[in-house]
Amino acid sequence: MKLICEVNEDIQCLVEDDLNEEGKKNYFIEGVFMQGNIKNKNGRVYPVDVLKKEVDRYNKQYIAENRAYGELGHPQGPTINLERVSHMIKELRQDGDNFRGKAKIMDTPYGNIVKNLMNEGAKLGVSSRGMGTLAKKGDSMEVGKDFHLATAGDIVADPSAPQAFVEGIMEGKEWVWDNGILHEVDIASAKQQIEEAASTRRTEAEVLKVWEKLVKGL
Repeated sequence: MKLICEVNEDIQCLVEDDLNEEGKKNYFIEGVFMQGNIKNKNGRVYPVDVLKKEVDRYNKQYIAENRAYGELGHPQGPTINLERVSHMIKELRQDGDNFRGKAKIMDTPYGNIVKNLMNEGAKLGVSSRGMGTLAKKGDSMEVGKDFHLATAGDIVADPSAPQAFVEGIMEGKEWVWDNGILHEVDIASAKQQIEEAASTRRTEAEVLKVWEKLVKGL
């Protein structure tokens, strides 16, 4: 499974008075978090039924339980780093082929950075983050039915970066499920070792040992 990140720039920054505490302001971001049935600028298409299934699960397991967190910046893996959490996603609903969300900025170190950015009028974007397989379909890559949404939105300030980011640090990296836990696998390294073993005419048993070593590394 590949780490897949997509950025949406159609995001509004909102500041509202806190009805429970005089003088306090609440900060929110709101807009289109994910899009289905359309080829995005990264050349990928998310079937809307695939997104709907994951959004339904995400709403039930995360938003309803007040643990739908997002981070500031572009995380390097599929798991949430609580030290970098900046906001909590409060709503995620379908609107045609789009999925609109709303997130509240939290009083965390990274959340306060976001608030200061908003106060200065910074333009922010939202980057969804998930895991899934990709299949070539025409001139695009279609996200498979195994897509797993890690977070509906990380907050980013450089909307043009995600594609280069993913293709750079994630090149040759994949993740596999093992008893409900995601493990990173260095596919490129394993492939190189297997090719070297084959080129030196090692026995099939020796090549198999290289693969077994990779699996045990999980």
